[in-house]
Amino acid sequence: MDFPKFLLGDNTEYPTAIFVIHTEFPRFIINLENDEVEWLEEFDQHDEKELENETENLIREASEFYDREIARYEED
Repeated sequence: MDFPKFLLGDNTEYPTAIFVIHTEFPRFIINLENDEVEWLEEFDQHDEKELENETENLIREASEFYDREIARYEED
């Protein structure tokens, strides 16, 4: 099964939290309420260097995805 690069997540136990799930390497979940990131990968030293370089871009992309999705909901 193919998944989109980003998914929105919601949970009633966290009523103010908005989660964006990144489904490609490096997989992570970001809580846009507080920008907390939970990585779903194990990293070795080589991966950590790549991750440091890409983290800012990935979080920016996750935020842009959320903004775009919300704008689409508001259009309907």
